[in-house]
Amino acid sequence: MRKLFGCCTVMLLSLAVVALSSHAQMDKTKRPSPPAKAEFKFGDGKTITVNYSSPRMKGRRIFGELVPFDKVWRAGANEATTFVTDATLSVGDTTVPAGSYTLFAIPAQDKWTLIISKKTGEWGTEYPGEANDLARVEMKLSKLPSPLENFTIAFDKTGKGCTMRLDWETTRAGVEIAEKK
Repeated sequence: MRKLFGCCTVMLLSLAVVALSSHAQMDKTKRPSPPAKAEFKFGDGKTITVNYSSPRMKGRRIFGELVPFDKVWRAGANEATTFVTDATLSVGDTTVPAGSYTLFAIPAQDKWTLIISKKTGEWGTEYPGEANDLARVEMKLSKLPSPLENFTIAFDKTGKGCTMRLDWETTRAGVEIAEKK
C-alpha cells in the first residue's frame, strides 16, 4: 500500500511540474524578459529574422556589472537568441550562408564582438564554445543619447543592406549586413 501511495504521489507531483512549466512557456509575454522579434526584408524578398527575449534595466547597471565585460553574453535572456536567414549574407567581412544560427556577443568597454554560432537550440546561457562558431565579427560601438530600459535588437536599412544594432542602457553595438549575390 505504501508503494502504491508513493508511486501515485510521485506521478501527481511530476504531472504538476509538467503542467506548470508548460503553462509558463505558453505565456512568454508574462516573463520579466518578454519575447521580441526583429526582421529585415531585402528588396528581393529574402529575410533575416532574429528572435530574442528583451530584458529590462530595472535600475541596474548593465554593461560591466550585470553583463560582465570581456565574457560571452547571450545577447538577450531566456532561450538563446536565434538568427535565421534565407539569403547568403556578408556580416561585416564574413560570409554567412543561408540557415539558422545562434547569436552571442562579447561586450568590452571599447569594442564588441558578435558571435554567430552554428549550434542552435540551446538555452541562452549555454555558449557551446568556439568550435561551434561560424564567425566572430567586430561591432561598431556608439553611445545612445539617453538610457534605454529594454534591450532591443533592430535593423536599420542602409544603401547596400542594413545595420543590425543591439541597444541597451546607453550602448549601441552595430554591424553591417548585406546580401551576397
